[in-house]
Amino acid sequence: MNNGPLLFLGFFLAIAFSWTGIVVTNLVQQTQAGGTQPYFDPASESVVPMPMSGSARQGQLVYQDLGCVYCHSQQVRNSLSRDPAAESPDVARGWGSRGNVARDYIFDGRLFLGTMRTGPDLRNVGQRLPIATWHLNHLYNPQSTSAGSIMPPYPFLFDVREVKGEPSPNALSLPPEFAPPPGYEVVPNKRGEALVAYLLSLRTDYELPEAPGGGQ
Repeated sequence: MNNGPLLFLGFFLAIAFSWTGIVVTNLVQQTQAGGTQPYFDPASESVVPMPMSGSARQGQLVYQDLGCVYCHSQQVRNSLSRDPAAESPDVARGWGSRGNVARDYIFDGRLFLGTMRTGPDLRNVGQRLPIATWHLNHLYNPQSTSAGSIMPPYPFLFDVREVKGEPSPNALSLPPEFAPPPGYEVVPNKRGEALVAYLLSLRTDYELPEAPGGGQ
């Protein structure tokens, strides 16, 4: 008896149900975030969260194009313990001062919560690492900032060019082993600059009624 068609059908249905689950989960997440409004904090007289800048919005598209979501999540998770005083493992790792809630994502448009953590969670990377030059060096060659990193380099986000006259003020300052040949410099292009603007915008440095503890 040839079981090939039945095996193929079973495989096809398993893939179809998995894909359907991902789509439904994403739609639920989008609906939950999209129906929530910003919060006005009377103590600081400010509205949170704030919309992204134009450059950060462009960088979000670069983040999407490069598939960063396949290795990085953007969700600091709350503790699953019934003890209200229990600390979230993600907070213990230093990935944020509190867990994320739906209101944190209302201006994101496309959500990049992710499911894999090959690398660290990035929801607060702009708060943890607020220095643009660090991110630029890291994108050009992760080994220059994080020895042993398995993240791939993204040299196409930069231009290596001959120095003519004065060096560019945007040129990277790299360790000697990663620096270009003498007389040349590494300068981020528009995509590289936009991506770093987006990474710096990822920060949850404010409190919400449903999520106290931000900004610590």
